[in-house]
Amino acid sequence: MLDYYHEPYDGLTSSTAYGKPHPIPPRLLPENEEGLNNSDSTIESDRAGAQQLESSGEAIPSGGEDSIDRTESDLTHLATRTNDGPMIHYPAKNSLPKPQTVEDRHNLKRLHRILGDPQSSHEQIYNAYCQLPSPRIEFLSDRKRHDLLHRLSVIEIKSKKAMLRYLSVVDDVQGASIPLKNSEWSSAIAYAGRCFARVEASQVESALHIWKDMEQEAGVRSGTTTFNILFDIATKAGKYVLAEMILKEMNVRKVEYDQYSYVGFIYYHGLKGDATGVRKAYRELVEAGAIVDTTVMNCLIVSLIRSGEPAAAEQVYERMKRMLQEKTGHTLPSSDWREARKASRELDKAFRSMRHDRQQLDRLQAEQCLAPNLRTFSIFIDYHVHITGELRRIAALLFEMQHLEIPLNGRIFVKVFQGFARHGGVKYTSWTTQRLEKVWEALVQALDEGVEGVSMMKWMVIWVIRAFARCCGRPRALQIWEELKSRWKAADDEEKGTVEHILRDVLDEASPERRHE
Repeated sequence: MLDYYHEPYDGLTSSTAYGKPHPIPPRLLPENEEGLNNSDSTIESDRAGAQQLESSGEAIPSGGEDSIDRTESDLTHLATRTNDGPMIHYPAKNSLPKPQTVEDRHNLKRLHRILGDPQSSHEQIYNAYCQLPSPRIEFLSDRKRHDLLHRLSVIEIKSKKAMLRYLSVVDDVQGASIPLKNSEWSSAIAYAGRCFARVEASQVESALHIWKDMEQEAGVRSGTTTFNILFDIATKAGKYVLAEMILKEMNVRKVEYDQYSYVGFIYYHGLKGDATGVRKAYRELVEAGAIVDTTVMNCLIVSLIRSGEPAAAEQVYERMKRMLQEKTGHTLPSSDWREARKASRELDKAFRSMRHDRQQLDRLQAEQCLAPNLRTFSIFIDYHVHITGELRRIAALLFEMQHLEIPLNGRIFVKVFQGFARHGGVKYTSWTTQRLEKVWEALVQALDEGVEGVSMMKWMVIWVIRAFARCCGRPRALQIWEELKSRWKAADDEEKGTVEHILRDVLDEASPERRHE
């Protein structure tokens, strides 16, 4: 894709559905669906506010307009609660209602069939659900209802659309006075806090409000998974005092850490830029007997980079390559996110069950193949795109991906086009027009061949146009835009409108002439 010659690097050879509107749950959704909200306060002001609220003794706020600092005080009050509070007693249902019309019975069977197909998409499942007559959720057995919520909760990257689908079904469940499982509450919290690329204060507040509903209204006690999610949301929002309070609450309740908890601690120190803390958290993970796999190594790499130690991150990467060479015959980690998710959950389950059996844990650790995967390469490519601008190093990484038979993913293409948009269009740059055209040809070929994981999506379109506007000027960028439009069949009007709005500004700024090589 890039024409550098190099040796392998150091050693490796809510919308409506079918015309039927579905209500969006007003209580569960983040107040600002676009993720635009007030800026976060500083760590110092968070700490002062939290300390003040800890001693205030005020009642837990119930309104949606409370500030994030006040919402953090919920932790203090919940820390003294037990599960002895008021419980909602749900009426027992002796039998399920039956659809009255032939069409409705057909739609119910169709939903069952779609739920039984593991290849069904979220959109197919949700649209089939929306075809049921009201009250939709009451036509489903407990097993089918849990299956529906589970299928809508499992997704590679959370999005606004996925959140709206999941939380609207949750709202139906609550409207029918049917209890939610702990895992279903946890998924609702995760969607509320992680549905946008950046976690802002409003998402933290929404997640905490759902958590309040879970514990105080439904009387469902939080476990390790729920606290892991809350800790992750607080960490990614930069609410480090809140994150510390969540850990304190886990300790008060004697909630045990799991595999994900220890990985989260590494990530937490990385976001704080604390390299010493990153290393300490990794040591604690190892000492606790948690299984070190590629996911853990990737977290360590990205955390070291964020802490200003890219050389140490490279050393971890080199260690992964050496271990791969030593373990000949081992199967490489799957590139499929579902398989990777399944493997990660199995390791966590093993860690929980073998926590006090170090011999078994050591045996399981010895079986791990710590090979670099797509995420590993994505981390380093992103670093070189945004920090160093070293195209030669990116080319070496792409070569190593090919050597390991890791297929190119659409997100890798996006990162490379970002590099051309950031570093191209100036004299003496290595990000030249010719190399950009070669990357474009590689993308077109991948699209034509239907390569899995490579498709037209909003950010792909935006960064392709930005790259060509930067490196080639307006005329070539407009040509590329026309070709992209002809290929972007799956885009809805909202996505196209967003892209066209952004591109108008990009093209207005672009030179009418070809830029420097």
